[in-house]
Amino acid sequence: MSLFRYRRHLSKFPALFSYLARSNLSFSFSSHTKQKVSSTRVRPTSWDVYNYNNKICHLGRTGQVKEARKLFDEMRQRDTVSYASMITVYLKNNCLPKAEKLFLEMPEINIVAESAMISGYVKVGRVDDARKIFDQMLERNVYSWTSLISGYFKVGQVDEGRRLFDQMPEKNVVSWTTVVLGYAHNGLIDQARDIFDQMPERNVVAWTAMIKSYIDNAQINEALNLFHKMPEKNLYSWNIMVSGCLNAKRVDEAFQFFNLMPQKNAVSWTTMVTGLARNGMAKLARDYFNQMPKKDIVAWNAMITAYVDEGDMVQASEIFTLMPQRNIATWNVMIDGYARNGLEGEALKLLNLMLHSRFMPDETTITSVLTSCQGMLELTQAHALAIHLGFDHETSLSNALVTMYSRIGDVNSARLAFEYLDVKDVVSWTAMILAYSNHGYSYHVLPAFVRMLKAGVKPDEITFIGVLSGCSHVGLVEKGQKLFNSMSHAYGLKPRAEHYSCLVDILGRAGQVEEAMKVVCQMPPDECDVAVLGALLGACRLHGNVRIADEIGEKLIELEPTSSGSYILLANVYAACGEWDEFAKVRKKMKEKNVKKVPGFSQIEVKGKSHLFFVGDRSHPQVEEIYGLLRQTLLPTMRDMGYKQEKPSLSV
Repeated sequence: MSLFRYRRHLSKFPALFSYLARSNLSFSFSSHTKQKVSSTRVRPTSWDVYNYNNKICHLGRTGQVKEARKLFDEMRQRDTVSYASMITVYLKNNCLPKAEKLFLEMPEINIVAESAMISGYVKVGRVDDARKIFDQMLERNVYSWTSLISGYFKVGQVDEGRRLFDQMPEKNVVSWTTVVLGYAHNGLIDQARDIFDQMPERNVVAWTAMIKSYIDNAQINEALNLFHKMPEKNLYSWNIMVSGCLNAKRVDEAFQFFNLMPQKNAVSWTTMVTGLARNGMAKLARDYFNQMPKKDIVAWNAMITAYVDEGDMVQASEIFTLMPQRNIATWNVMIDGYARNGLEGEALKLLNLMLHSRFMPDETTITSVLTSCQGMLELTQAHALAIHLGFDHETSLSNALVTMYSRIGDVNSARLAFEYLDVKDVVSWTAMILAYSNHGYSYHVLPAFVRMLKAGVKPDEITFIGVLSGCSHVGLVEKGQKLFNSMSHAYGLKPRAEHYSCLVDILGRAGQVEEAMKVVCQMPPDECDVAVLGALLGACRLHGNVRIADEIGEKLIELEPTSSGSYILLANVYAACGEWDEFAKVRKKMKEKNVKKVPGFSQIEVKGKSHLFFVGDRSHPQVEEIYGLLRQTLLPTMRDMGYKQEKPSLSV
């Protein structure tokens, strides 16, 4: 498909892509890695089995799986430890299929290999396979029992995990702690505490595990009580407690614990910095950051994030410049910060600097850049980069593409990005449905919704906003009502104000103003907001229903007494019906309350430059040419098509 003609944009953005044009970063990275690995290869000579086994384990710990296997294959003699060592290497490096194959090839299976395989299966959630090995074991140790118990709790089979725990012939503190954490992981904090209280002995790990369980389940008071009862505390315990208080927004207590700590490490300081940053206390976070005896990259990134969240990109940039080293998260948070704060030019500049610094962008980077694009040129250039880096099939990035193309009105490109996507999730379908609904393609909304359901994707609340809005625009009253009712009955979704607003708009556009009024009267009071009442008032204007407009208009003004929109809507109803006395009263009330109307404006982009046009504004340098073209070409065409000027209203 030539990827929708966007590859040509690579040549149109030399400042951004010159570095990519000169070298293929992915190849240079892989070459560098290959060279590094080859330099550590070991060719065995006359080492005995013991030394071979040790070397295999060492290579596995450093991630050199191929080298470990080569050494294993070169062994003239192997024992059961050799096999167990190689299996462990595979499992530690997430090579479960290779571990399985080697396990089946073992001439004699031992308890170490069996326990390792149980742990490996548990790690990926394959508890049934772990149980098969467990049941076939001639002998079992505490490790094999505990691993399988952990697996059952991990997949939510709490009863089976507890049953197995009760059958254990011998338990140690690790077994007890595993069950405590297992119950806590499944939100069963009372059962976790019950097991904790039954423990014959509790070490600092068990105490800390129980405290962390309370913190993870948002029971900070229980965590505090238990922490004060601990007979012995270690550095990890203190760090957990400080972090828990900060997560619970109990900053004063976090300060107290931090000051009472007998010793602090980099984690302690970083916990304070990140916690204060998350609580919106950038200034205090900076104070602690400045006091840190040794700053790690997590702390630097936390400070940048704190300033980004406050919209202070000047301070964020200062921290970024001072950093002795950066990682991909550093670049991403800065680029995202510029994008979120409307500094799309800076986001693209930083991306260019990132490439020249030999950092390969990831999916998050490109998604942030995409969301910062304000015009077609920037968006197609960013899209071209995504294609070049191979991220164009990534679901979250493609979802951003659909949304951004829709935002600038290019529904066709949004559709192409959507159809090109291999895996479409609810966000993908919703973005496409909203694109159709928002840009006059409402007849495409329901077919897209049907395709979504056939694909087995369950709609969410935002999906229904797009679907109901589409029904409103094409006048599908009965279908819209059925879809609204299906939200709660078929999908278990609670309609919100936005959905009621769409339903009122569906009925109102069809002239069923009385039915729309019934919906407003019967809906939950906490969902009846300005959007719902505004939709009903708009229907009153369209169909000249002054009686309902009187009632709804007053409620709308009560909800937003200082907003010009409420007054304008009501005044325009009176103007449309010729109720000029009522129209004048609304204008008078606006003057008395000093409510100013915000002027409307239009925005277009021409050759990469945005142009704003306010109502009645003649400040544009080409205003005479623009109005001349309107008078000579557009207005006559509009009249030929049946356009009639509306009656005077407050919005003109």
